[in-house]
This record gives sequence, structure tokens and C-alpha cells, in this order.
Amino acid sequence: MPSFNSIITGSGHYLPTETITSDHFLHHSFYNPEGTQLQTENATIVDKFYKITGIKERKHATDNLMASDLGFFAAERALENANLDKEQLDYIIVAHNFGDICPVKNRVDMVPTLAARIKEKLAIENPYCVAYDLPFGCPGWVEGVIQANYYIKAGDAKHIMVIGTETLSRVCDPHDRDSMIYADGAGAVIFSASEEEDAGVLAHLTRSDTLKHAQLLWMGPSYNKEHDQKNLYIKMEGRKLYEYALKTVPGLVKKCMEKAGIGIDQVKKVLIHQANEKMDEAMLYRLCKLYGTREMPENIMPMIIEKMGNNSVATVPVLLDMIRRNQLKQHQINKGDHIIFASVGAGMNCNAIVYKSN
Repeated sequence: MPSFNSIITGSGHYLPTETITSDHFLHHSFYNPEGTQLQTENATIVDKFYKITGIKERKHATDNLMASDLGFFAAERALENANLDKEQLDYIIVAHNFGDICPVKNRVDMVPTLAARIKEKLAIENPYCVAYDLPFGCPGWVEGVIQANYYIKAGDAKHIMVIGTETLSRVCDPHDRDSMIYADGAGAVIFSASEEEDAGVLAHLTRSDTLKHAQLLWMGPSYNKEHDQKNLYIKMEGRKLYEYALKTVPGLVKKCMEKAGIGIDQVKKVLIHQANEKMDEAMLYRLCKLYGTREMPENIMPMIIEKMGNNSVATVPVLLDMIRRNQLKQHQINKGDHIIFASVGAGMNCNAIVYKSN
């Protein structure tokens, strides 16, 4: 029986057209978790936010588009990029957290699944193209790739599309300063079976630390007690989440690299979840320290969060597609390059993949 590896054959992404600059938040009323309005000037809050996260702009979906629409647009581009007949897809795995959210009602809609909706929008007739959703926090897309790799390795699939799509702007509390971090977008990547040796997904590793960290990200009412308390918005323990990421992710990535048999000097790119620029830089710095160096390799970690914001499961596939389409001038992926995919988020979950470009 032949041995199959999972290689990338196509990718696509979609970012909404509406750009929200930081000036948008200058007239917001921000409150703390106790319901007391913050007395700090908004200009100071916005400036401090940028210095921590690196975010100047974020993309928000227009009211006529849902997360499934964004995923569909990305999927179409990935199929075109792969030059693949849509009927040849064996699986469509869609990572997300909130389904399709109406911009007015602020309600999660997950029936039917986003994967089923995207398959319908693609007009795929093949009933054996299995479409399902994967809610796994921000690491959902990376985990979807891990699942796709299992199917391909087992010989159960030849072509699998893994999509990450999200409209986080619709679950943001307008009175919570953390809401400035979130954005919308979608990325799709097609993985195909190949008999090429020493290429594709070489190793992967995942952690779920629920015992002590499950509630670092949760859903709760607005911090403004006069705001509709029936609606739920995404909330986070920012400092504790930061500490968890720095303590956990570098070690996990190192273990994954050891499984693949490579060292830090062999890694060309680290495509990490674009959650917080300072946090991502700190995680890479700690990874390098685990290998006995305090100097981070030059140009190893591309960042697009400044203009895109944090769109959760979409950040890694969007970043990957932008590089593959030569949209980031200083970054390329060449044959034989070792790439790290990594993410951390609600659960708390974190994961990593070592991929060798074919």
C-alpha cells in the first residue's frame, strides 16, 4: 500500500472591504468588568492598545455577508488556485466559533453547519464530499489541517479543503476595550495526497488545557449594565491568556519540531495565529531561547495583524495565502522550506504543525 503525504495544492482568502481604523473607537464609552466607566481618555486607551497588539486597522464584514459567505469566497479562490474540480473534494472542514451571525440579532446560527452551507454555495453534487464544522477556538484551522492529514495518511481522501472563517465583529461588546482586537475574514487551503517523500505535513502536536484554563475566554453580557444584558459577547482574561501562551506554546512547538527531526536553524517561516503582535514576538523569542539562542532568525515570522486585526481561525490560512500569492514583499515559501503553523486560543487549546514545502 502506498504511503501518502499531505501537500498544499491550492489556497485562497477573503477579507471584507470595510476597514475600521482605531479612530472609530475614540468616541466609545468603555467600562471595566465591574460595570464602572473608565476615566482614562479614549485616545490614551487606543494608543496603549496599539502598542500592545500592533493593530491599527481591522476588517469588518458588511451587513449582507455572513461567515459562510466569506468562507465560500475563499473556497472558490482556493479551488481556482489548485485548478481542481470541486467534485473531487473528499472533505470540506470548516473551522469557526460562532456560525453565521446576523448583524442585528447577535445570535449564533449553526444549523445547518457552515460546511454544509459552503458546499451548497459551491454547488457540489458529490454526496461523498463530507462537509463538517470544527469549533476549536482560534486553533481550529490548524486542528482541521491535522484532521485532514489523518484522512490522507489513512488513504481515505485525496483532496481536502480546510477553511477558517469568522465574523468576530458581531460578538464584540462595544463597551469593552478588548473588542478593538477582533475582526472578520476567511482563508481556505486545499491539501492533497502525494506519494512524494519528505514533503507536506511532517509532524503535529496539540494540547487542551481545560482543567485550569477553560474560562480564560468565554461569553458574557456587556460591561455596560445599561446595555442589553441578554446579548452575549466574547470576553477574555487578557493577562492570564498572555501568560498561558508564553508558558505553553514555545514548548509545544519545540516538541513538534523534535517529532519532525528539525531544529530552529532549519525553520524558514513561523506562521503563527495573528492574535497580538507583542505576544507572538514573545512566543518566538522564548522558542529561540529553548534552543539556546536569544537572537530570532531574521524575517522568519510574517505579521499582517496591523491592517487585518484578529479574525481568529482565519489568521493562519489568510497569512499563508498572501505569501503564496506574493502579496507580502519580504516573504516567500520555496521548495524544501520547513514551515511552522501554530495557534493558541479558547479552550485553552494550542497546536502546531511542521510542514515541508514541496
